[in-house]
Amino acid sequence: MLILHDLPALHWAVGGAGIAFITLLMLAVAGKRLGVSTGFESLCAVVLKVPYLRRDTLVRSHSWRLLFLGGLVLGGALSAALGGGWAPTWDLGLFDTHIGWGPVGKLAWIFVGGLFIGFGTRLSGGCTSGHGIFGLSNFEASGLVATLGYMAAGAITTNVVFRLFAGLA
Repeated sequence: MLILHDLPALHWAVGGAGIAFITLLMLAVAGKRLGVSTGFESLCAVVLKVPYLRRDTLVRSHSWRLLFLGGLVLGGALSAALGGGWAPTWDLGLFDTHIGWGPVGKLAWIFVGGLFIGFGTRLSGGCTSGHGIFGLSNFEASGLVATLGYMAAGAITTNVVFRLFAGLA
């Protein structure tokens, strides 16, 4: 309820149906695959002149991928505005309680986490939305393997981190 500002939450199936509709629409109308990490590659390619970011398939997809990312940001801003506003927070919960590195430490923690996420998306050939939503819906073996890997790594990491924090209490 914190994010929704006391608005009633929609049933999870409504969100799932919406994602399925957009995914199928993108595939049927434009022949495009849903995935966010490649959009971030397109964004990086605008700034960086690295050969990896200059590959033909990526360059050809810049126009719609950059619009897609812009739509995600605009949708989030619109949701925040219609939902009563949004205020940034530095609250990291258990991290603050048990580690408490302050703002610089939090930025470092977030930056390193982002590097791990970026490395993982390139290592697996896509992100959770690309593999988990699009790959699984198309019965792709790589989507299943990657999604099982994401879920297992998330479960293990969560258990390790919570046990570590519980030990610090």
